[in-house]
Amino acid sequence: MAYGIMAGVTDDLSLRLVPDELWALARPLLPRFTARPQGGGTAPHDERAVFTAVVYVLTSGCPWRQLPTMFGVSPATTHRRCTAWTRSDLWQRLQAAAAEAGVEPEWTAAIAAAAARRSG
Repeated sequence: MAYGIMAGVTDDLSLRLVPDELWALARPLLPRFTARPQGGGTAPHDERAVFTAVVYVLTSGCPWRQLPTMFGVSPATTHRRCTAWTRSDLWQRLQAAAAEAGVEPEWTAAIAAAAARRSG
């Protein structure tokens, strides 16, 4: 199954889910993924697309397997990244950074709460 991005609708939704100011805070907090030592795997994904897909699933209550293809990321990749980011305490660090910067503090609190519900 191909995972393509539908321009326009997806762009609008993506910017509502992850405004530029929020992405600017989140991006440096994301753990870096490195190539697997044994090789293989797939090409790296656009981090913002993956982050947006994760935020969508967390805040909408959508099951991982029903992630719309318009996000351009597979449900498996989205779930794996969310799990890794949760383990790295990303959601709490993002919430703290957003509160300090005054950028989308209510929205990041909602994202962090949704992540805690999904992982706990």
